[in-house]
Amino acid sequence: MTKKEMLEQLSKEKKGILRTADAQVLGISRPYFLEFIQKHGYEKMAHGIYLSPDAWEDGMYILQSRCPHVVFSHESALYLLGLTDREPMQHTVTVKSGYKTTNLKEEGVIVHIVKKERYPIGITEIETPMGHMVRTYNAERSICDILRSRSQVEIQDRQTALKEYARSRKKDIPLLLEYAEEFKVDKILKIYLEVLL
Repeated sequence: MTKKEMLEQLSKEKKGILRTADAQVLGISRPYFLEFIQKHGYEKMAHGIYLSPDAWEDGMYILQSRCPHVVFSHESALYLLGLTDREPMQHTVTVKSGYKTTNLKEEGVIVHIVKKERYPIGITEIETPMGHMVRTYNAERSICDILRSRSQVEIQDRQTALKEYARSRKKDIPLLLEYAEEFKVDKILKIYLEVLL
């Protein structure tokens, strides 16, 4: 397979997004990669990330490609998980304490910071509406997050998410209760569950 064919295949697999790092893993030199990008009209989306002219921009995938330590959370996670029907106006992410968030906040990303021990709890991968895989928190962790941040989450979004979760065949109530205890929202969660279940 030629370098050109390798990049075309990679672009097809990544639904029109090429990253310099992925090309280098394939053994393709930076100059050849940049020549390919220019020749085929790819648009620079961020440092080392390029979008094909016939592809749709996937803001979530690009954000996570640029900042691999962010995990989509709160309203963004609810949207990805199908627990709300409203696409959030801004992306919401969680990072572990110590992560520099200045650039993200300047871009309008809502950032939550958690202790390093709590950061990995409930991380899963899910497909964005544009077909790329991103890391997000599972439904149980996301419910706990919106209860912890309930003063910052619209009541309509909170109620919709809880109702959709209660209807879901994939719900895991024991896991939800375990997470609720860990995140100290077990009392408020029980009130909601008594109404919904």
